Amino acid sequence: MDFKMLLYILLMGVFVNNYVLNKFLGICPFLGVSKKFNQASGMGIAVIFVMLVATAVTWPIQIYVLDPAGLGFLQTIVFILVIAALVQFVEIVLKKFIPALHKSLGVYLPLITTNCAVLGVAINNITDGYNFIESMFSSLGVGLGFLLAMVLFAGVRSRIENCPSPKAVQGLPITLIAASIVSLAFFGFSGVLENLLGIA
Repeated sequence: MDFKMLLYILLMGVFVNNYVLNKFLGICPFLGVSKKFNQASGMGIAVIFVMLVATAVTWPIQIYVLDPAGLGFLQTIVFILVIAALVQFVEIVLKKFIPALHKSLGVYLPLITTNCAVLGVAINNITDGYNFIESMFSSLGVGLGFLLAMVLFAGVRSRIENCPSPKAVQGLPITLIAASIVSLAFFGFSGVLENLLGIA
């Protein structure tokens, strides 16, 4: 296994192909839960965990069940069901064995079921032809990218709330404008990783 390639896949998910700021997946929690740093970081950590578990379950289902049976067209439906079941399972386990963690993440766990970034990374790992290890690194990178976007935007939103803005753009409009500016900043990473890691 080429460590340089795994590092490239990981960093691409964090910076270049950031699912929130580049692919615009997971916008609902990005806009809804990024008002406070604690909420944003809690949501980001929960999403990383669910993305990793979802990939660990959906990749083998696709490769060893759906593809051999000629049922690849059921991918989206099966993945949605698997992710929803996983989130419910994680919630039950946390509530039973780690109630303190469940109490802090309990608000965010149901939101993850409707987070299209989790489904997006599971499907894209298959579409991009990644093997299992590469898929796990990709999911970790995407999850870290989601966490980075959430935390960065929580800081931006806290500054927006403390600064006067024209009445016409107060509320959601100024939030979307700020999100677009943060998104533009991430386009600057395009091409940097290839040169840095020497990957054509």
